[in-house]
Amino acid sequence: MSATMAPDRGSLDDLPPPYPPEAVEEAEHDVKYLPEGRHFTFRGVAAGLLVGLIICFSNMYFGLQTGWISMMTMPSSLLGFGIFKALSRHLSFPFSPVENVLVQSVAGGMAIMPLGCGFVGVIPAMEYLLKPSEQGPIHLSMWKLIIWSLGLCYFGVVFAVPLRRQVIIREQLKFPSGFSTAVLIGVLHGKGRTENGAALDTSKAATFGSLALENRPLVLTENPNDEENSVDPTDESSPIETEKKYSWSSNIRLLLITFGVSGFYTLCTYFFPILRNLPIFGTVAADTWLWTLNPSLAYVGQGIIMGPSTTIHMLLGAVVGWGILSPIAKYRGWAPGSIDDWESGSKGWIVWTSLAIMLADAVVSLSYIAFSPLLKHGPSFLATLKQQFQHSGFKGLLVRQRNDYIAVRASEDDSRPSIATRSSVDADNVPNLPSPAVERRNPFDTRPVDPQRVWDEDDAPPEQLVGSKTVSIGLVASVLFCIASIHITFGNLVPLYATVIAVFMAMLLSIMGVRALGETDLNPVSGISKLAQLFFALIIPQSHKSSVLINLVAGAVSEAGALQAGDLMQDLKTGHLLGASPKAQFWGQIIGATVGAVVSALIYRLYTAVYEVPGDLFQVPTGFVWIFTARLVTGKGLPYMAREFAIGGAILFAFFTALRTKAIGKSWHAYIPGGIAVAVGMYNVPSFTLARTIGGLLNWYWRIHLRREDTPLIVLASGFILGEGFLSIINLLLQSSHVPHL
Repeated sequence: MSATMAPDRGSLDDLPPPYPPEAVEEAEHDVKYLPEGRHFTFRGVAAGLLVGLIICFSNMYFGLQTGWISMMTMPSSLLGFGIFKALSRHLSFPFSPVENVLVQSVAGGMAIMPLGCGFVGVIPAMEYLLKPSEQGPIHLSMWKLIIWSLGLCYFGVVFAVPLRRQVIIREQLKFPSGFSTAVLIGVLHGKGRTENGAALDTSKAATFGSLALENRPLVLTENPNDEENSVDPTDESSPIETEKKYSWSSNIRLLLITFGVSGFYTLCTYFFPILRNLPIFGTVAADTWLWTLNPSLAYVGQGIIMGPSTTIHMLLGAVVGWGILSPIAKYRGWAPGSIDDWESGSKGWIVWTSLAIMLADAVVSLSYIAFSPLLKHGPSFLATLKQQFQHSGFKGLLVRQRNDYIAVRASEDDSRPSIATRSSVDADNVPNLPSPAVERRNPFDTRPVDPQRVWDEDDAPPEQLVGSKTVSIGLVASVLFCIASIHITFGNLVPLYATVIAVFMAMLLSIMGVRALGETDLNPVSGISKLAQLFFALIIPQSHKSSVLINLVAGAVSEAGALQAGDLMQDLKTGHLLGASPKAQFWGQIIGATVGAVVSALIYRLYTAVYEVPGDLFQVPTGFVWIFTARLVTGKGLPYMAREFAIGGAILFAFFTALRTKAIGKSWHAYIPGGIAVAVGMYNVPSFTLARTIGGLLNWYWRIHLRREDTPLIVLASGFILGEGFLSIINLLLQSSHVPHL
């Protein structure tokens, strides 16, 4: 919690002229304080690990089915709040917003490990899809799985720390999900404010603790007579509070109900497997062309979170892939096998077109992200260089001008107002300026300002930042550990130089991933991994016996780095807005990633030991995408006519992706097909896509047609997803016990 009132300044009579009476009120309201609460607690870490375990099971389950996972940051905050609210009578100190930030940071670091460590794509490709001629299949023991996952889980987290100052403090990128999570945490703790149907104002997301410092008590919670938690209805500055009361308990109740309903449906699917494939278009379309509906509430929930635009584009991919290309390939004899055969059927034939679309989308979108800063700032930079050259010759290009730069302190971040807000004229005087809080006080009040609480600057206090020494040592150690873990796992099959290049390329690509996430709320990890695979196809000879395996490892490392850096940056944005300690979030992520890496390896081996992989339940489509991409870029043969359609799809969606990048912020942006969404709709069977489309349409109906706020909808979707994902453990136990289906 935060306070916005300054200490008592005395009576108005104590203020001599020229200070008017309103000066006191203005001074008192301008002084800002650091949010109260403990930033790092063992109970917060424990709650985060518990929530992360539930999400980790869910993500592994759905990842092996379709390749889709979710960080679930908002549900993590809601679950963490619910846990501590239920235990409030037994707490020795209150559960604060900054501690909630820790909970969701730990849970998020743990939740992404099924994808970050490759358990939903790369590892199945290595264990089940690599051919003997490609040095496969490679079956990894449990301890090698753990070593591999631990090696991949650190360097992305550490590398995100030095990026924080640039993208959050200086450029102030939006990170919409991080902003939304901060608003939700503020509302849960009775310190935030939302408006019916209104878009979140990310322009307020600027300085450290900006949301916490602007908070006001919001609405009634459980007790209508509790004056501490209520709003004065006569307060005209809060017109919406009296119209709609926010109750955390209603959302917790909704989450539990949807969790139970989805879990019950999951149990029913074990005894009645037909529920996973309803022939809504007739038996011919279902048996011959795989057009069925899986009415899973979890997939409906995924569609709700994805939104109408993405799900409609996925449906377009399903129609083109399974309704047009698949019948053509079958009838022309290009894919003579069974439709659902990855090797000789149209299921494997159309995936090449989807791969080409993904590669084209990745190259164009990431190139735009990489070169747009150069195009934006290049002319002014060249003009500055020209001016310095004309003034001082070559010496002016090499020597920094004293008035243009301010030295950053030894700690990792400079906690003063961002350089972008200062003029070069005042630069020399900035280090000697008093705190803004001191300046705004009544000059006749000689009482000292508490240096631990008063804070009115763009960044966190130095003691709450991750030090540069920690970052340097951690980055070197995590990179060396990653290289060593890959060598221990694969031995001489993966050369040392290839691993080193893969790690450093992963850090470079993670910068683009973080920027994309901050600007668009989408982390293009699939595109980043495909770009890494394409690059390694150019530097590793096709004659190398392990070229396909090396290609898979390189892509996995890049995906891990980009995913972890993006996840931590979203969490850091949330913490930045609420005044949480970046150091506490960093160590929370490290703990969550460590436990998540080990737990993910155990869950993966548990599922693969009980179920057939690939099989009816776990088709691991992303595993086929990984292996097919590796074979494509390393020059392996493509099925007949697949090359021509792949090239056509790549050209078409290179144009569409370029058009989408120019249309960002325009009203017609959503109508341009997105390459990744279309490709996902093509390589997943229609049953998944149809259910997600239903969810996307529900999202549109709720948000656009009814104009309701997002939070209940997100809670509903999260309950559906977590219910099926976690209750699938019961199905796993039934399967391992050989309980018969009905």
